[in-house]
Amino acid sequence: MKKNLIWLMATFILTSLNIEAQKVSPTLTYIDKDGNPHDTLCIEDGQAPLDVTFHANPSDMGDLTPTYEWHFYKQQGTEGNKELFIRYEEETQYTFTESGKYTITLRTILDSDGTQLDDESISVFIADSYLEFPNAFSPNGDDLNPIFKAKRHKSLVSFHAYIINRWGQKLFEWTDPEKGWDGKYKGKDVKEGVYFLLCKARGADGKEYNIRKDVNLLRKFIEGGRTSGTN
Repeated sequence: MKKNLIWLMATFILTSLNIEAQKVSPTLTYIDKDGNPHDTLCIEDGQAPLDVTFHANPSDMGDLTPTYEWHFYKQQGTEGNKELFIRYEEETQYTFTESGKYTITLRTILDSDGTQLDDESISVFIADSYLEFPNAFSPNGDDLNPIFKAKRHKSLVSFHAYIINRWGQKLFEWTDPEKGWDGKYKGKDVKEGVYFLLCKARGADGKEYNIRKDVNLLRKFIEGGRTSGTN
């Protein structure tokens, strides 16, 4: 009887020690708009659309095959967090297309008896959008402001821009806000003058952009007291 009791106590202690050794250390990875990879515990100023992969990083699991539950929550103003969905992989991927504050909680179940590790949470913040264009650019070969493109932009989930001339002819279009117009049409420089931008875009915060504005193409301009450009 005493041997059995000692054996049970030893088994309980070893099991407790094993459970304490088992852990998960969730992290996330993503690539920013400049193409730089990040492996971190949170995102404080993300730009949508943002592809994020979540990693459980389990350790000391031995022969166990844990069950993972990734609970995705989004903050809803004063109402608190609203659960969006659950994922069940050890690693899972999600694309954030809406601005806001998200909490992703990892729940790890060790066995069929329902033994669980402590929940672990990480956070993701997706910024609100903005979009702004300059009034002019100068593709004259001196590499100063040679491309007409968005001056500032953030968290845009769709983007489509056009350049047209005064007769309504389309000269250029693009769908990547990082890119823009070099002042050419069919490989040849267009004349200095006024052109027109039409741009439609949508932000991660639901904001719709419908921008129409003049674009001044300058091939000769005063820079630091001198005339630049030869065309």
